[in-house]
Order: sequence, then structure tokens, then C-alpha cells
Amino acid sequence: MKAENKIPVLEKISAEMQQVMQFERPDLPPWPAGEALEIQRDYYIRERQFWNEGAPEMATVECVVPTPFGTVATRIYSPQPENPATLFYLHGGGFILGNLDTHDRIMRLLAKYSGCRVIGIDYTLSPEARFPQAIEEVVSVCQFFHRRDTAHRINMTQIGFAGDSAGAMLALASALWLRDHQINCGNVAGILLWYGLYGLQDSVSRRLMGGAWDGLTRTDLKSYEEAYLRNEQDKESPWYCLFNNDLTHDVPPCFIASAEFDPLIDDSRLLHQTLQAHQQTSLYVMYPGTLHAFLHYSRMMKAADQALREGATFFTEQLTAG
Repeated sequence: MKAENKIPVLEKISAEMQQVMQFERPDLPPWPAGEALEIQRDYYIRERQFWNEGAPEMATVECVVPTPFGTVATRIYSPQPENPATLFYLHGGGFILGNLDTHDRIMRLLAKYSGCRVIGIDYTLSPEARFPQAIEEVVSVCQFFHRRDTAHRINMTQIGFAGDSAGAMLALASALWLRDHQINCGNVAGILLWYGLYGLQDSVSRRLMGGAWDGLTRTDLKSYEEAYLRNEQDKESPWYCLFNNDLTHDVPPCFIASAEFDPLIDDSRLLHQTLQAHQQTSLYVMYPGTLHAFLHYSRMMKAADQALREGATFFTEQLTAG
């Protein structure tokens, strides 16, 4: 039997993280591991409904955007009539789960704390869509709003990207895609990245952490990757393994947030260290006692609310920097 040399993270997490993990949901059966993907997607949507309740009320508009791959749904959150910038949000879910509803509270809080318009992008999930389609859809959405900023009353002079987990990878990859393909959608003032994966195939944190409690075992991570990528060669693409991209110049300022007991934390650490080494603006914040996906639990966790507030503050500071 293969040994699993994991540290006992559930004994080390914070009291508020423990509260979330022990919170009983009599309305839900156990996670349907091994079931069809559609069943898992439906469960994920139902499980997130409770955590999305009580979010700030604000004006929202649904907008369907044409792309070369078909239409993509977006949701525009407007915390105030005039907004200094626009943040495009990419939800997490391992590339295979999630939608605008599962991350609704996160986007509402981000809009409230930043005072900026937030546009959630419901990119096509994998394996129905393979790399790099989701990135190209995000870019197409940005171009759409840039061309029609007046019609939609959206300020596209200053923009940013934000995302959690797989969405964090898509956020950074999309910004780099715009830079590398010389596509102008406005000045990318900043990127907000919560506990993303950025292309490492192995790491100390992946060896020591990850389990059934967070859905990030080595087997889980491999399955997400296999659903998202077209082939083995894609693992080395500069828009999947972002460490293979040129991070020495013109990387928008990055807010890099990590969870202390996340098997993906080394991805965040290395990204910050790489950007620092090349004098690219980067702020790294580790939230003690937390697990991957803690951003969802702001109804119970002060750390989740703080992580959103600090990301929003970082972005608004970039709007006035220089």
C-alpha cells in the first residue's frame, strides 16, 4: 500500500475553519464522489446556496456575450452609479464545476469593498471545453465590453482580473494572454488571485497536504488537469504552467492570497517570489488556519471577509498608483 505522508491539517486549522468543516447540512447527502459529473455539478450548486445567502444587494444585469465558441453568460454587479474601474471575475471549481451563482456572494462583496463594477464570466467548463478555450472566452468578453463600454455604461479605461483556485489561474493567464497577443482592452491595473494553481506538477505542499476534506488529493488534481488540458504537451504551455511564461516584465500588479493548509500554497509562494525577483509588483498574504476554498465561507469566517477586503483594497490602490 502506498504511504500518504500527510500532515494532520484538520487538527491544525483555525477555530472558525473548524466551525465550517463541522457545520451540519441535513439538506444535503454526502459528496457524490465517483458519480457522473452532472451530478457533482448539481450538488456543488446546491451546497453553495447556503453560503451565498445574505450577500449585499446591488444592481445586477445579465448579459450574454458572443464569442468565437458560442455565447457566454456574464453578470454585471454595479455597487454604485459611477465606477472607477471594472473587475472581471473567474470562478473556481477545478475547471469542471461552478457558475455565476456558486460565487455570487464573493463577487458582490468584492464589488462592495472595491466600489468597482464586477463582471462575472460564466466560461465554458471542462471537459466540454479544453484549454485554452476558457482563456480565449475571457479575452473575447473583455473585447466585447471594451468595444461597447459606452453602450453598457462600463468604465473600461482601467480593468482588472480576479479569481479563486482554477479561476485564479484563468485570471492571470488571461492578463498574460492580452499582453502576449498585444490585445488592448484597457489598462490592466491589477490582478487578484486567491489560492490559485499556476502550473507546478509537484511541490512540498502537494506532498504534505490535500485530502478528502478539500478535494485536492493528488488523484483529484490529476483528474482536474486531465479534464482541462488537451494533451500532455499543454502542461508546458506558458498559459497553463505560468512559470514558463515571461514574468520578468509588464506583469500587472498581483495580490496573491494563499490558505495556510492548502496543497497549492507553494504555487502562490513561487509566483510571488518570481515576481519579486524581477521587480514586478506583488503582495503576498497567507491566511492562517485556513483551507483551500475558504473564500466561500464569509458568512462564518472573518478570514474570508478579510481576504476579500484586502484584495479589493489592493486593487483600488493600484488605480491611483503612479
